[in-house]
Amino acid sequence: MKRIRTAIDARVADLTGRRQSVIDYARPANDPGLFGPGSAVWRVHGDFTAMLCGGIGALLLQMLHPLALAGVWDHSNFRADMLGRLRRTSQFIAVTTYGSSTDALAAIERVKRIHLGVEGIAPDGRHYSASDPELLTWVHVAETSCFLAAHLRYRDPALPTQVQDRYYAESARIALALGARQVPASRIEVEEYLRQMRAELVCDDRTREVARLLLAAGPDDFLTKHFGRLFKRAGLDLLPDWATTRLGLRLGFVQRQTVRTSVRTLAPLIRYSVRGTASERAKQRMKDASS
Repeated sequence: MKRIRTAIDARVADLTGRRQSVIDYARPANDPGLFGPGSAVWRVHGDFTAMLCGGIGALLLQMLHPLALAGVWDHSNFRADMLGRLRRTSQFIAVTTYGSSTDALAAIERVKRIHLGVEGIAPDGRHYSASDPELLTWVHVAETSCFLAAHLRYRDPALPTQVQDRYYAESARIALALGARQVPASRIEVEEYLRQMRAELVCDDRTREVARLLLAAGPDDFLTKHFGRLFKRAGLDLLPDWATTRLGLRLGFVQRQTVRTSVRTLAPLIRYSVRGTASERAKQRMKDASS
């Protein structure tokens, strides 16, 4: 069991880039960061299994927006380094959730500077910019809705609705800090926003290519490849039916039930195996502050 635990922890560290991170989540002892231990954001983002599934679902959903897709297609090296993109996204979420206030705000400013250079003309002739407030709102809502859906399915199905609403209200702070506007801040607002956005979403050859690369990304060793295939399907399964239908990747009933049962079976082992996460170190930071 110890060997399995060590192997799983090593794979997770590689996937998230945890060992390459320069952020010290254990310091300073008196800094709760942007949210703090009593927040809904800390609660929802604290489980690696759910966040992995949610992150995959979020990227698939985000790419249905033609302007979000254009920015990734024209300015990202995702074709050669999809895993690197996943790591960078994971690290940004970790530091803005669990890092000190200084580190979190610095990460937001870095992303804003990067966004300034991401602009161009989409295939439909429209200008796009990663700093566009409406596009930032779309990326944020796609992300947080998938994170919450994964948490409800694989970590805490009984999460109170008021905590779910608080999660959206709290996490909106990150989107607003990046430049988004009119960010939905409750379950009802998010559901209405996604309903309204459906008319703007498109699945074309480029969307399908990004989805193919995302679902194929990851190391080739047996353990990671086997688990990775499962969690990618779990991420896909989080999407609403209209999204998977557009992507042409809708899972059948038996496939969905198999994926959900398998992830729920593996999740306790992963939680037992993964150590030194940003969540654990941030909790220790706050414990040190009170001692």
